[in-house]
Amino acid sequence: MKISTRGRYGIRLLIDLAEHTHESHVSLVSVADRQAISIRYLEQVAVILRRAGFIRSVKGAFGGYTLARPPEDIFIGDALRELEGDMLVVDPPLKPETRLQRCIRLTVFERLNERIASVIDRKTLASIVGTVDPDESYMYFI
Repeated sequence: MKISTRGRYGIRLLIDLAEHTHESHVSLVSVADRQAISIRYLEQVAVILRRAGFIRSVKGAFGGYTLARPPEDIFIGDALRELEGDMLVVDPPLKPETRLQRCIRLTVFERLNERIASVIDRKTLASIVGTVDPDESYMYFI
């Protein structure tokens, strides 16, 4: 499994907006500049996140985007699944498995899926930007 630029840029957009929650809205141009991301690509990612209910758009000449929910209510796993689809290491079997295939799936791939989920489903935007628990947060600066 590899997280695409859509997933990485989408998470960076959400983190940037979480860092700027004190502002009524943030323009995508300013996010693109701070994050060194193409504005055109960022616009496409913003559409996905807006439709999924993670961000809201503010219309007008001085419009922009803001988080639709507080940063502590937005989990990284939910956003990644919206941007990337499922976060499974391998797809579930479509046909009957041999005993060896089932053994490998249960002892390796399912454990990897559980570990990935345990990380991304526990981290919120707030925990990443350091607004919840300083012991849990990372030193993250934009």
